Order: sequence, then structure tokens, then C-alpha cells
Amino acid sequence: MKHKFDFVNETLEKIKTRNLYRKLQDNRVQGSYIIFNKKKLVNLCSNDYLGLGNNEIPNMQLQSSSRLVAGNDISFSILEKKLAHHKSQESALIFPTGYMTNLGSIPPLTQKGDLILSDELNHASIIDACRLSGARIVIYKHNDVIDLEKKIRQKADRKFIVTEGIFSMNGDFAELKKISEIANKNNATFVLDDAHGDFVTGRDGKGSAEYFGVANKIDVYVSSLSKGLGAFGGYVATRSEIRELVINTSRPFIYTSALPSFLVELALQRFSSKREKQRKKLWNNIKMIQKGLDSIGYTFNSFSHIIPIIIGSEKKVMEFGKYLFDNGIFAQPIRYPTVALGSARIRISVTALLAKEDIEKSIGVFESAGKKFGIL
Repeated sequence: MKHKFDFVNETLEKIKTRNLYRKLQDNRVQGSYIIFNKKKLVNLCSNDYLGLGNNEIPNMQLQSSSRLVAGNDISFSILEKKLAHHKSQESALIFPTGYMTNLGSIPPLTQKGDLILSDELNHASIIDACRLSGARIVIYKHNDVIDLEKKIRQKADRKFIVTEGIFSMNGDFAELKKISEIANKNNATFVLDDAHGDFVTGRDGKGSAEYFGVANKIDVYVSSLSKGLGAFGGYVATRSEIRELVINTSRPFIYTSALPSFLVELALQRFSSKREKQRKKLWNNIKMIQKGLDSIGYTFNSFSHIIPIIIGSEKKVMEFGKYLFDNGIFAQPIRYPTVALGSARIRISVTALLAKEDIEKSIGVFESAGKKFGIL
């Protein structure tokens, strides 16, 4: 049996043979110059045609080229090494957004003849990435490992399982331990989008896979810098050869401008900040809100910072949301197509910023709203 990553190395060798291999080079842009390892050159690769991104704000140089052309500020490499270590992976690669990370990471790994098993409640970015992949897509019932185990038996050249760690609209955890066992049993590549678990769950905020003790079972991590870390962008953390494959074949990576370096610097600052203190405060707030909602009669299946209050009716959820708004609470109504028709909800997103009085006020308004609209 071929190793599930033989395809990656074979593809890279073909690229090298054709003299098409791409490699990122760390640099710093300085006005009309670009600096590579102390070597200063006139920069004729920038897309900052009017020079408007240059030095208007101190230490906020914008790099308007793709990372492979002239936009690979050295700060990327520094942060990517930290992110790879954070996820116990060999390497990491930063994208401008989390959505683009999925679009740029999943299709390069898959091809015609492959099979992707995707949870039915996966985020739109995962759905779109799978559609672009060329592989056959089979949807398994939400978090249903029995259904997954049945459907993964289908014949395919290679198999992939893709799931979120914490589902963005339900707030529930994926059955990562059981899913990892199924992936291993079937020689399947396990892709985990941990955008909502990263920096929030697990030891030192290492994510949902670490929380379930299966961090070493994940082949490809996709995550966000704009959620738990409070910065901007997305990243993939994986094996070194997969990173090289993405750099060389991912259209969303090759053909888009680099994330501005000052945003990478911001992410570096946030990464090195006192995250653990904030994380503990977040989980105290989560427990307080969940206890408060439970005490007034709301039911929910979430044990995370995302708490859905299922209303059902699209009309009623909009009225419910307006009532909250009019009474000083902003919690967004979520409707089709983000969720299925008839399962409209109020999505509560808990943060460490909330003070005790904010939570108490929120619980009071939710109680009166629940009674007014017949939810309680």
C-alpha cells in the first residue's frame, strides 16, 4: 500500500523536473528598495503603483505583491515557526483569511479519484474548498461516527476526512477521538478546521485536538488568526512537504497579495501576550452565561463559547433579535442559508471582555425575551 502522502512528494518532484518549483524568500520592503538578508536591491516587483502604501504610518509598510513575488516579509517566517510549534507540526503557512486558507489548502491535496468525507455542518469555506478539489464528496451526518465509518468504506484512490473542531453555528465539539481512529484505520488524511477552538481550548490554547488528546493524529490543521488570537488572517499547519505543495500549486496562495506585514506583527504580539490569563477569564464567563441561561429554562447542547438559542421560525428570530437590540443586547439572529430552514437561532458568542454586570444584564434580557416570545 502506498503511503497517503506519496502523492505530495511525487507532485513536487514533477514540479522541480520542469523547473517550476517556487520557494519563498524572506525580505523587508523599504521604500523603493527590497532587502534580502542585508542585501539591498531596487524593487521592481511591487504592485504599489502609486507608492501610497509606503511609510505613511510609521512601521506599517504595506506589501502589495504576492508572497512569491515580493511580499514575503520576514515576519511571516517568524510567526509561521511559532504557529507550527503551537500545533506540534513541522511547518505552517499564513494566508490573508481563514476562508482563503481552506480554499488554498484542501484542493492541492486532492484530485480526481479521491474521496472526501465532510461533516454536514462544516463551514462554507470547507464546502467550497471541497467543491474545488476535483475529488468525490460524501457528506456524513453531523458528528455521526457510525455514519462516517459506513461511508468511508467506499473505494477511492485516497481518502480524506474534513471536520471543524468546534462547529461555528452549534458550538458543539467534533468527536475528534473517534474520528481520528476511523481516519487511522482507513489510512485517511485527517483535515481539521480549528478556527473556533484554536487559542481557546486545550492546554495553553493549543486547540480542540489537544483538548481531546489527539493532536498527533491530525495531518492538516486549518485555523484563524482573527478569532481566538484577535488579529487577522488564517494559517495551515502541517508536514513540510505539504506546505511546499501548497506554495507551489495553490492558486489562492500564488495569485493573491500578501497579508500586510503590520498585521503579521500584530499577530506576533498577540501570540506572545498574556493569553492564558484571558483564556481563563473567557471560560469563567462561559460557565457564568451557561449557568444563567440554564437557570431560566433555556436548553442548548453547547459546552463552548458559542451558544445557539434555537428559535426555529425565521420571522420570530428576527423579532427576538430586535427585542434584544432594543433592550441593549446585540446577539445576531442566524438564518438560512447559514443554517437550515426552520432552525433559525440567536448565536451567543462569549468573550473575555464581558464583565459580570454585562452577563447579568444579558441573562435578564434573555429571560424577558424568552417569556415574551414563548420560548421559555
